[in-house]
Amino acid sequence: MHTIEEYRTLFISYLKEKVRTKEPKNLYAPITYIMELGGKRLRPVLTLMTTEIFGTNYKKALDAAAAVEIFHNFSLVHDDIMDAAPLRRGKKTVHKKWDVNTGILSGDAMLITAYQFFETYEDAIFKDLAKIFSTTALQVCEGQQYDIDFESRDLVTIPEYLKMIEYKTAVLVAGAMKMGAIIAKAPKESQNVIYEFGKNLGIAFQLQDDYLDAFGDPKTFGKQVGGDIIENKKTFLFIKAMEMATTEQCQELGHLFSIQPNDSEPKVTTVKQIFKESGAAELARKEIENYTNKAFSILDSISIDLDKKQILLDFGKGLMNRSV
Repeated sequence: MHTIEEYRTLFISYLKEKVRTKEPKNLYAPITYIMELGGKRLRPVLTLMTTEIFGTNYKKALDAAAAVEIFHNFSLVHDDIMDAAPLRRGKKTVHKKWDVNTGILSGDAMLITAYQFFETYEDAIFKDLAKIFSTTALQVCEGQQYDIDFESRDLVTIPEYLKMIEYKTAVLVAGAMKMGAIIAKAPKESQNVIYEFGKNLGIAFQLQDDYLDAFGDPKTFGKQVGGDIIENKKTFLFIKAMEMATTEQCQELGHLFSIQPNDSEPKVTTVKQIFKESGAAELARKEIENYTNKAFSILDSISIDLDKKQILLDFGKGLMNRSV
């Protein structure tokens, strides 16, 4: 087994070999650009790590890990267009550096490229990988649509929100881990259990991401802090604040989230203050811990060595305490 940082380094080295700018440059240069912006490489690392946890060399999972990471970045390119986001990982988004049409077409090419990486696997494994990947990819699209729908709705419930982030974010984390188990030819039961572990970890990850969007450090977060507030997104913070805030605060939140998205510092400052004063910010932190602990409890039913379970535990704890 390797450390998380070692897996990340090994994967990045592999990705540089596989993702290169070729002709036509205006199609492939944006792909190289977004793939080289960095990021946590959370999902491919989980694919590699899970493969070795179930007793198979990580090298066999590199192509699947690449597929997961390229798909993830494809979704970011298109999400950034829909959100009109100016920054991604502290740099210009693809559609800002080039244009919207380029972002759409290069994103499409990334999706196709992701599927091509599965072609190196034997038929039985290819079939299982393609199945979980296709299901996951469609769920990610469904999650994105829920997210868009919520922006124009006055009322969103916590269960609806949790379903949205499960589809938009958590299923890809879960799918990445299940792919590692598939490649390692782990028993079906173990594949399903590791999927559930990844799903709960993914929900905790997205809750943390939403929290950091409001309260993160701009120097480390990489994205525009307050972006969700600017875009009127109904996150856990907003929903809980509307449940717990005073009548006056609820009215103010409702008004601020009814106006067209605009980069207004007073709006962001006021909303963040209400999130804190209402107790929503603290509840968000507790919910992050809750889903992380759910993931940890699932590990008890997986038949793997204790030292390998500890690696997964340490990974989850690191996510819960991240600042980026």
